[in-house]
Amino acid sequence: VLPVASGGGLVQPGGSLRLSCAASGLTLRVYTMSCFRQLDGRERERLGCISQDGVKSGQPDSVKGRISISVDKFKNTLYLEIINVLEVEDTGDYFCAADRTNCDPDIREYEYAGQGTRVTVSS
Repeated sequence: VLPVASGGGLVQPGGSLRLSCAASGLTLRVYTMSCFRQLDGRERERLGCISQDGVKSGQPDSVKGRISISVDKFKNTLYLEIINVLEVEDTGDYFCAADRTNCDPDIREYEYAGQGTRVTVSS
């Protein structure tokens, strides 16, 4: 049931990436969904939240304009797009989490937080 992120891998600096998050057994449209990442040697941080109504919030200044979060209700999949130039500093593990009511910056507050996907930005 845990949401599983996928789509990571080796990406060259300057590129873009789209990560997916799906969870069989969870209907994503009834959950608030958040994306997190943990960069190498850094604390885990939330990249943004999207509510059941599609309202987006919680995006830190460090990624504004570079990250887009969306939910495809027909595919029951969340997408995290990293746009406008990937940097080596974006290397890390990316996660998603689901909760019926919460859009908390702490992933431990979510009902479901699953396995992440590794993104390595390197030439």
